[in-house]
Amino acid sequence: MYFVISYDIPDDKRRTRIHKVLKNYGERVQYSVFECNLSREHVLRLQHALKEIIKAEEQDSVRFYSLCDACKEKIERVGGIIPRDEGPVVL
Repeated sequence: MYFVISYDIPDDKRRTRIHKVLKNYGERVQYSVFECNLSREHVLRLQHALKEIIKAEEQDSVRFYSLCDACKEKIERVGGIIPRDEGPVVL
């Protein structure tokens, strides 16, 4: 399954920890956004690891947006890095 994962973590230390966890599962495409191709097992492991770090009562937020294969093919980009598994970007 393909996911876009975004996070909003006000605390620098926790934000760094979240980043370190996510970079093991996918590719960072913006400062607080990762794109990940994950099995259901990996999604559950990742969510568990993130729950151990975040403090929801302090407004920490991590969002998982699941994209079907057809939706993934419709992703459009203007500028930015080119993810490893995609074609050219519009400049």
